[in-house]
Amino acid sequence: MSPLITPQPLSAIWVYLSASPLMGLTVTLLAYQGAFWVYKRAGFHPLANPVLLAVVTLVTLLTVTGVPYQRYFDGAQFVHFLLGPATVALALPLHAQLKKVWSMIVPVLVALVVGCLVAALSAIAIGHLLGASTATLMSLAPKSVTMPIAMGIAERNGGLPSLAAVLVMVTGILGAVTAPYLFNAMGLKDPAVRGFAIGVAAHGIGTARAFQSSEQAGAFSALAMGLNGALTALLLPVILPWVRIWTG
Repeated sequence: MSPLITPQPLSAIWVYLSASPLMGLTVTLLAYQGAFWVYKRAGFHPLANPVLLAVVTLVTLLTVTGVPYQRYFDGAQFVHFLLGPATVALALPLHAQLKKVWSMIVPVLVALVVGCLVAALSAIAIGHLLGASTATLMSLAPKSVTMPIAMGIAERNGGLPSLAAVLVMVTGILGAVTAPYLFNAMGLKDPAVRGFAIGVAAHGIGTARAFQSSEQAGAFSALAMGLNGALTALLLPVILPWVRIWTG
């Protein structure tokens, strides 16, 4: 007597599941949940950053299974949509720190301008010394701002939006991983100062790391991320044409 259901190989099952529009969302949530479990088990060690672990897991999975990125993104785009409300929600902890912000308004503005310029110009200078092309330099310059702003700046100035997106992600992960060690080595203990610094340098991923430290650090990081994005969008279109002339 033949079975009612014929057993299918695992590869066939995966093909069926990968075609589901919710597969990308499910895999993304599971990857991050697993990464966060590892992060927690590691005592919240910076090197076990959950974003880094989740990205590595997803890239490996997509590469091994041969699932096109666009198909994955079609299912995971709800997470992308939630970035908007999540960014707006950062105003709540920031509102609770308004008194502290106003008491530090002068150093905040100075740090913002210096951080914005150093983040962009140092990347351009290092890239130029290493022989990077002009398109690569245009993609490197906005690496310390959120991805949509960075991709727009790169595209308008002859850069590569896809490369800019990768550089933004790498910058955020490196900032979140290394910032605690740098702050401790420099003797920086004020959570507002630590938060603002990581927000300027490592945008949203750094801000997520700052919130794990304290609400005040997270609030100042969110402030830095927003202000740096706006200032970079204003300054780089003025600076980058001169960089193109300089790099020939």
